[in-house]
Amino acid sequence: MRNGRHIAEFYGVGAVLTFAGGYMDAYTYVCRDKVFANAQTGNMVLMGIKLINGDLTGAGHYLIPILSFVLGVLIVERIKAQFNEHPRVHWHQLILLIEMIMLPAVAFIPSSLNNLANILISLISAMQYEGFRRLNGSIYATTMCTGNLRSGTELLFKFFSTRDREILSKSMQFYGIILIFIAGAAAGAVLTKMIGIRSILLTLVGLLAALIILKTDDDKLKQG
Repeated sequence: MRNGRHIAEFYGVGAVLTFAGGYMDAYTYVCRDKVFANAQTGNMVLMGIKLINGDLTGAGHYLIPILSFVLGVLIVERIKAQFNEHPRVHWHQLILLIEMIMLPAVAFIPSSLNNLANILISLISAMQYEGFRRLNGSIYATTMCTGNLRSGTELLFKFFSTRDREILSKSMQFYGIILIFIAGAAAGAVLTKMIGIRSILLTLVGLLAALIILKTDDDKLKQG
């Protein structure tokens, strides 16, 4: 805890996880049959289009990551229920460790099994989305940006009304997170085209960075 807030809410953690979130979305779209790992609204739209066209197989293609996302949320809620008050197990760290164990498997799933790869990535994305939901006390997302855009713009309007610099700072944090997501998506698109399916391994860097930040703070608390 710092200033009454958990270290998982701090900007550095949010930044590296958001970059990884943007990267994963670009990865699945570029080399895993144009599926969005994180943006399930997009998958729902595409599924609806397939259904209207009578393409049940195509609709099922987009239903798979949606159901996987649901499962990921349920897993995180189960982990939180079991470890939220645990004196030794840091549930945020546990979520990141599970993600880091699952991600390497995706890199070795061939293109012929893209549905399986999308199941795992959507599961990972859901766990990250559900596990890391606050940025300096405000609700945000590391795996999609619609809510972040709304929150940043709402705060910007409040700043124009109040001229409160703290409100402006919070607004800019949301816009910063959005830019980081875009940068992650751009990097994911470029590197996936260059490296191929194994480029997903590079997201481990962001997850590891977040884990180190959480672990470092945990160690300081124990020493204190």
